[in-house]
Amino acid sequence: MSETGAQTQLEFVPGTFCWAELATTDGPGAKKFYGELFGWKPQDIPVGPGMVYTMLQLDGKDAGALYEKGDSMKDVPTHWASYVSVASADEIAAKAKALGGTIMKEPFDVADAGRMAVIIDPTGAAFCIWEAGKHKGFEIKGQPNTVSWNELLTTDSARAIDFYTKLFGWEANTHAGAMPYTEWMNGTEHAGGMMQIAPHMGPVPPHWGIYFAVDDCDATFQKATTLGARAIVPPMDIPNVGRFSTITDPQGAVFSIIKLTAQPEEKKT
Repeated sequence: MSETGAQTQLEFVPGTFCWAELATTDGPGAKKFYGELFGWKPQDIPVGPGMVYTMLQLDGKDAGALYEKGDSMKDVPTHWASYVSVASADEIAAKAKALGGTIMKEPFDVADAGRMAVIIDPTGAAFCIWEAGKHKGFEIKGQPNTVSWNELLTTDSARAIDFYTKLFGWEANTHAGAMPYTEWMNGTEHAGGMMQIAPHMGPVPPHWGIYFAVDDCDATFQKATTLGARAIVPPMDIPNVGRFSTITDPQGAVFSIIKLTAQPEEKKT
């Protein structure tokens, strides 16, 4: 972790979640909320007449971004978007379509930063793909106050497994139990997770959720609610994993926070 943290730029092989981006109704309000909650510093980048793309930085490193939705996105809910690194946005978009996905936004260039597309999987969950140009993705990840995990909640786990294993070459490792949980493996690396939406969760639409690592789940939850967030899942323990909570920011975007349980170090021989 110390070596990773010292790097200026992380590397993201194809099939790795590489970026997180908030589409919000209130840019200044979102900057204030996340700045106070996670200590992020905003760096505004003009991208057109009256348009700003804001990099969210921790310790001077890009931890994600946000932008204020325009009229063209008025019907799109406020949300955190998950980006997956790919070698070719055009090839993956075409493959996703052939596998039953819907291309919400066909591949397009983002200046010289990279090329992307927005895809909806066959179960209804949206995600973005990113073919890197000058912008590779996160400069800091997996540390407190940064993205640590991406998780698909879906109504059809079997259909999702068929889609993502064929699209990205992921392997699906499902752990049995009262609520089966699937870990996505990208080669030897953990790519993310998946759960079936259960009846007790209520009317939750299929979506890719984002978890931010924190030092103290309860303290961060209390701070978030004080800043105007609303609880969806109050702090609770996941045995052998950690303590988490799911909340919505003041503008309605859903995200989770988690304090991971420290894993015992292997004894040295």
